[in-house]
Order: sequence, then C-alpha cells, then structure tokens
Amino acid sequence: MTAHAPGATPRRYLMCEPTHYTVAYEINPWMDRTRATDTALAVQQWRTLRDTYLELGHTVETIEPIPGLPDMVYAANGATVVDGIVYSARFRYPERQPEGPAYQKWFADRGFVTHTAAAVNEGEGDMLVAGHLVLAGTGFRTERTAHAEAQELFGTPVISLELVDPRYYHLDTALAVLSSDPRDPQIAYYPPAFSPGSRAVLEQLFPDAVLATDDDAAALGLNAVSDGQHVIVAPRATHLAGALRERGYTPVPVDTSELLKGGGGAKCCTLEIRE
Repeated sequence: MTAHAPGATPRRYLMCEPTHYTVAYEINPWMDRTRATDTALAVQQWRTLRDTYLELGHTVETIEPIPGLPDMVYAANGATVVDGIVYSARFRYPERQPEGPAYQKWFADRGFVTHTAAAVNEGEGDMLVAGHLVLAGTGFRTERTAHAEAQELFGTPVISLELVDPRYYHLDTALAVLSSDPRDPQIAYYPPAFSPGSRAVLEQLFPDAVLATDDDAAALGLNAVSDGQHVIVAPRATHLAGALRERGYTPVPVDTSELLKGGGGAKCCTLEIRE
C-alpha cells in the first residue's frame, strides 16, 4: 500500500537573514572560495523562502545575524528542539563554533529549557524528527555519542544512520522528513549517501519511502522542508517533485542557489521549533 500525504499542520520556524553571507572558508565539498558569492542575491532568495512560509500560514521568527559568522544563515544547524527542550549545537569546525552559544542564548532568552551539548553535533543538520523517532546522522559532523545524549535528553528513540558520501555531510542533505505524523511518518532519501547497514534500517522502517535520484541529490533536493502537505524543494530536483506529487504532496519550488554555494538549501536555513 502506498502512503499518501496526511495534510498540512502549522509550523514555527527560526531563521537567520544572510546579511553577512559569503564563502570565507571551505569545510564541505560545496564550498569554493574562488567562486564569487552575491550576498544581496542570497538575502533576496532567503526572503522569498521566509515569505513562502508566511504565505503557507507558518510562524517565522528570526535571530540577529552576527558579523564574522557567514554560515549562521543555516539555522537548522543551530539546535534541535523537541517538545520545547533545546539541545544545543556543538560544531565540529572552529569557524562555526560561536554559532552554537548564539542560538542557545536566543532560546534561553525566550524561556526555553536548554541543554548544553557535551558531544559534537550540528543540530537539525543531523537530527530529524520523524513521528516517534529521531533519525540521526553521523560520519562527518555529528558524533555518535551525541545520539545517545539526545535520546537521554528527549526520551525519544534515536536511530543512528551512517553517512558515507562527503557531499552529503549532514543528514538533512540526504534525507527529508515528508510527514512527522506518528501514525504514518514518511521520508524521502538518497540511498547511496548511507552505509549498507543504515540503508537496510531505512528500508525496514520506511518501506514506502520516496527514493531520490542522483540528480535530485546533487541539486540538494532532499534539503527540503515539509509541513505535511507542502514541500519546499529545490527547483532543479524535478524527479523528486514528480514523485512527491504522485504521493499527494504539493511541491513548492524555491530557489536557494546562492546559498547552495555554502552547502545548504531550504532546510539548512530553517530550524523547526517543536513545542
């Protein structure tokens, strides 16, 4: 039996305008300092993404961008929030390490219970909520010990998934949660990004998953944001958009090509606040 889209639910997102965006260093295969970046275009694309969420009826809050932190636009990496509990990010690379405390302070200032991570983790970049599970990536950025730390903190089963392709260095570049409905969670993913054992786990947990093509993955099509009905997706991920339509979802193409130069798309720019 093929699963179908269950319907949209309102979401609350945290975003950071790319006021200081540029590619100043190289910490993933997408980054190339010799390629020119257009900060004004990045801001324009980001605002279109934000406005799309607002038009779909979602709440968008923003954190003030900090000079010298060009990757702060990738808000999803800043924390993981489950049932109002905030698990702070602890970045692997020194260039991004100040982002973790900045995001944690934003939540603490607004009365959230925050937990300062002991283990290296990059927030929702590697931790995605799918129903009653947290799917957690490891292999490039987030340590496996962070999976155990998150499970203890949230009291939710955490499924470790090993990433093996450097281009897909965060879980949210290789897997998208289409529906987080606990009765029927649904995902899309790119099988070659995962180790054989992790692929077997995903096949067992999500036998009806949408499988992305090489071209979908290379367009960062899986760095998508779904509200259970509408899926914000990269315009070049055309096969994925067709597959989503077949399942009853509504693909909403939003161009984030300038932000792709830093290795992120719509999902990287969007941290979901789950209360």
